[in-house]
Amino acid sequence: MTSPYPNTIVGLLRIALGFTLFWAFLDKLFGLGFATQADKSWLDGTSPTAGFLGNAVSGPFAEYFRSLAGSAVVDWLFMLGLALIGLSLIFGVAMKIAGYSGALLMLLMWLALLPPKNNPILDEHIIYLLTFLFFARAPEVGDYLGLGKPWKKWKLIKKNSWLQ
Repeated sequence: MTSPYPNTIVGLLRIALGFTLFWAFLDKLFGLGFATQADKSWLDGTSPTAGFLGNAVSGPFAEYFRSLAGSAVVDWLFMLGLALIGLSLIFGVAMKIAGYSGALLMLLMWLALLPPKNNPILDEHIIYLLTFLFFARAPEVGDYLGLGKPWKKWKLIKKNSWLQ
């Protein structure tokens, strides 16, 4: 992009989306009292996926997603996904991995809520999914207000472009 303004906006979008995911991780881990009450935190022994997957899912895949509720493997994958994708976006590193992983996470969340409540096809999960795919296909977005440039100079990253 030739003007610095779109670059700044893309950088801020990346950071904001990253913070959204990382905040969800922190709230579920510690029970900060926003979406997760203190006595329902992961550290307090409550599954971070049991509430959503056990009660909020709907549509043709609901039974499958309900069967995953409270699974330790699903809990760990979900929480690691929130934390690592969020941090990757905040810092602007590993954009390909974060982009594709974030897109998969959003697709799964969209499938768990079919049909969306306010629109028969689209909801925020699809908008986030498309944003994640943009980040994955344009890893230079990590350069804007991020550490993408120095990250891509490391030998390991140069040798393995999928780590960009």
